[in-house]
Amino acid sequence: QVQLVESGGGLVQAGGSLRLSCAASGRTFSSYAMGWFRQAPGKEREFVAAIGRSGSITYYADSVKGRFTISRDNAKNTVYLQMNVLKPEDTAVYYCAAAVWATLVRGGYDYRGQGTQVTVSS
Repeated sequence: QVQLVESGGGLVQAGGSLRLSCAASGRTFSSYAMGWFRQAPGKEREFVAAIGRSGSITYYADSVKGRFTISRDNAKNTVYLQMNVLKPEDTAVYYCAAAVWATLVRGGYDYRGQGTQVTVSS
């Protein structure tokens, strides 16, 4: 069992930056690949980014590639999402998730946090 708690969301102007954090409980954090998803009102859940167990591999949705960076600190049981050059279409609830790599990059997860709201104003 993994419990995930996101933080760092907020309101930002277009072109600005935010850094999301996700703190995980338990001693098995490093055994999971981690990812971020988002869901905007009236839209389906969208995969954003994933990172492998050691942090050596990453994978991004085309919509955020070059603007977002996922990272993790296994000593702190924390995964991050640095979001730069934010656009109004990035507005959504962002969720942290844990699963095996293949599940995450296919858009699934085993555990998910409650989410943090990101709002980008134009």
